[in-house]
Parts: sequence; C-alpha cells; structure tokens
Amino acid sequence: MTLAPLPILYSFRRCPYAIRARLALHASGLPYELREVHLRNKPAAMLAASPKGTVPVLVVPGSQVIDESWDIMLWALRQNDPENWLGQDDRSLHEARQLLALNDGAFKAALDRYKYADRFPEHAQSHYRGQCEPFLHELEARLQDHACLTGRNPSIADVAIVPFVRQFAGVEPEWFGEAPYPRLRDWLDRWIESRLFAEVMGKHPPWISGQPPVLIPAHDT
Repeated sequence: MTLAPLPILYSFRRCPYAIRARLALHASGLPYELREVHLRNKPAAMLAASPKGTVPVLVVPGSQVIDESWDIMLWALRQNDPENWLGQDDRSLHEARQLLALNDGAFKAALDRYKYADRFPEHAQSHYRGQCEPFLHELEARLQDHACLTGRNPSIADVAIVPFVRQFAGVEPEWFGEAPYPRLRDWLDRWIESRLFAEVMGKHPPWISGQPPVLIPAHDT
C-alpha cells in the first residue's frame, strides 16, 4: 500500500516564527514531516520551494507552499482545530490579528535590538528593552481579568505570541522575574511548562536528503 505524501515543514528549533507554526500543527493533530534546518546551510529543497530562505516553510502535497508562520497556523487549524483556538466562526481571529500586528511589527523590531544590543550600539540595551515594554503592558492588561489574551480559554493569539514573549524573557531573566508583569509571567510559565510546548521543542539533527525522515504522526490532542 502506498502511503499518501505528508506535508513537509522546514523549521528551526529556536525560531519563534517556527515555534508558533509547530505549535499549531501539533495541536491540529495532523501528521507531517519535520525537517530541521541549519540556517547557515539551508537545504536546496527548501530554497526551491521558497526562495526567500526563511523558516518556517510548509510544503503541502499538491505543490502548495506556505511560507508565512501565521498562514501555516491558519492552514493547520482550519484542517482540524480540536482546542477551538480559532473560536466559533473564527471569532478569535479579529483580536488575534490586532495583537499579531503589534507583535510582529514594533515589538519584534525592538526585541531584535534588545536581544542583540551589541549590534546596535546607538543606544544601551535598556533603551531597547523600554521600546518593548508598551506591548508587554498591553498583554499584562489583557490578562487582568482572564487567563488568556482574548478570553478565558487559549486562542490562536496566545499561540502566536508566546514564543516571542519567551524570547524576550530569556534576554535578562532576572530583570523579567522582577518586572511588573506578574500575570504575563504566569501566562508564559503555563505555556512553556505545557506538554504541547515540550513536544514541539524536541531536538532533531539538521535534515539531510536521503536520511530517514522525522515523522510527526497523527495524534489526538
């Protein structure tokens, strides 16, 4: 019996964009092949699929290529959304898109400078940290009345943003541990201590053509 080809995800373990894509794919329960990428030696097959050369890239059987992390999340959850992250009739998407624009725009730009402050000597690291904080204040305020960013239950907004807050928290862990964001810290801890997060953060060697594939089987969440 010939097995149907699986979607292929080109990924890099620590990349927050790739993490959000893996979280959604894993939560969907869909099977796929995971190809870990060495960013200094990107495989020709990935570049042929998406010449822009950034991860994640999802190659769907039938020659469809999705090379934006948000679009990969939507594709996976529209196939199967057992946790109801999209909400009834995509109810969660409007707020999620608003937060995504802030996260992937001004916050990510400031986060890159904060994390790699030595590459941007125009200002001290604390200056770039301060540029990140308006978004953190927004998230803290959203968590004032409920446990998740758009309501009582997790949504696609939480999943899309948590890898980036995790990256921010890792730059100066002691500072973050004392910063005035107690609800945000609790929210972050719940996600990174979850079984789902642990499963998508497993380590795999870089993919090499001809080697046995890393297959993520279909599963119930």
